[in-house]
Amino acid sequence: MPLDFDELRELLLVLNQTDIAEVTLKQGDYELTVRKAVAAAAAGTAIAPMAMAAAPIAPAAAPVTMATPLEPAAPPASPPPLNDPKLLEIKSPMVGTFYRAPAPGEPPFVQPGDRIASGQTVCIIEAMKLMNELEAEISGEVVEILVENAQPVEFDQVLMRVRPA
Repeated sequence: MPLDFDELRELLLVLNQTDIAEVTLKQGDYELTVRKAVAAAAAGTAIAPMAMAAAPIAPAAAPVTMATPLEPAAPPASPPPLNDPKLLEIKSPMVGTFYRAPAPGEPPFVQPGDRIASGQTVCIIEAMKLMNELEAEISGEVVEILVENAQPVEFDQVLMRVRPA
């Protein structure tokens, strides 16, 4: 079942566009394992290119390792600042997926124009299959929400802007 270069390249491109972290293909003495690795950078976190290792299952064979020239995901652009310097920002405390509501089909925690109180849940950040409720540290009015529902977010990325009470 050895793949030619074009088939391998297509497989890697398709896998890079999914949430699949690892896949293994086996047939006879042939085994192919593809893994996505996450590398932390000083300015944030980015997805590292996928690495591919192929080796026969036979015990005497040495593994072959190749890196594919896939580009890491570009970090999200910072939203343009509003002209009001009195607005405070609610930022993501971690890398994860932003959710506006507690579950699909339920109303969002907050909407622009809503008044929030310190300690009130304003969103959920999912990280490593754990749902982390993000509580406001300030009271005020939500002026804007800068992230779409189910969008990946970076550490310290601005999620919302609030006019303090």
